Order: sequence, then structure tokens, then C-alpha cells
Amino acid sequence: MIPSERIERMIAELGDWRGETFAAVRKSILAADPAITEEWKYMGSPVWYRDGMIAVANAHKGKVKLTFAYGAKFADPDKLFNAGLEGNERRAIDFLEGDGIDERALKNLVRAAIAYNQARPKKKAPVKTKAATGTKAKGQKSKKRSDGG
Repeated sequence: MIPSERIERMIAELGDWRGETFAAVRKSILAADPAITEEWKYMGSPVWYRDGMIAVANAHKGKVKLTFAYGAKFADPDKLFNAGLEGNERRAIDFLEGDGIDERALKNLVRAAIAYNQARPKKKAPVKTKAATGTKAKGQKSKKRSDGG
């Protein structure tokens, strides 16, 4: 099953206000940028990506939690973050029953996450050296072990 189908199934199975909230949050995230992709990871959580992870969502007993992977690294002018505020990386929004969703502000926050991802220096794969691969460089002789081995 593709990720979007799994997410739709999860939303339907919630069957209460959390499903409605989850669907609205998902709609706002996907509307923020047409290049956003969805995945299903972490033992059953929707994750959204664009040039890196944007956010992961989970439905808990009394809330829907949307955690931004690098939320501590970019501005939240509308003050949506209300959880995980003490961390150095992540920030979250806990949606409780009856909470409204400020679609404009949420889209702006998603776009800020994308801008952060695009500005981050990308990690380069380490260059494999001959020493790292266990092969000898040309002209290098084997060292004899002093322990007789």
C-alpha cells in the first residue's frame, strides 16, 4: 500500500475529532507546496518531506501532535508551536479537541521548514580512502607483526 493510502486509512480508522483534525492538518501541509511528498515511517506515522524532513504526525489519546524536525531552527511568527519548546531541534504543535487550525499560519510554517531544509548544507558522502577500504596504496609494504602473527 502506498503511503497516501495508509494515511487515508489511518485517518478513517480514527473515526473521531482526531481524524478530522489529522485530515485538516494533512491538507494544509500538502497545500503549502506541490513538491511535498508523504511517507509512512516510524512504525506507523505519516511523514512529510521536501528537500529533507518537514514534519511527522501522530494521533494520541487526547491530541494530534505535529512535530517539525527542525522547528527550533526557524521562525514561528504566528506562535503555533506549543510543545517541545525546550529542545534544540524539534518543535511541535499539539492540537486538542476543539482547537481550530490556522491554515494560513500552518502553511507558512511548512514553507519556513522547506526554506530551512533548502538552506541547510547537505552532508557529503565520505570519500573512501585506500586505508578505509583495507587495500594498500601502491608501493606500500605490509608491516610484520611483532607478536608472531
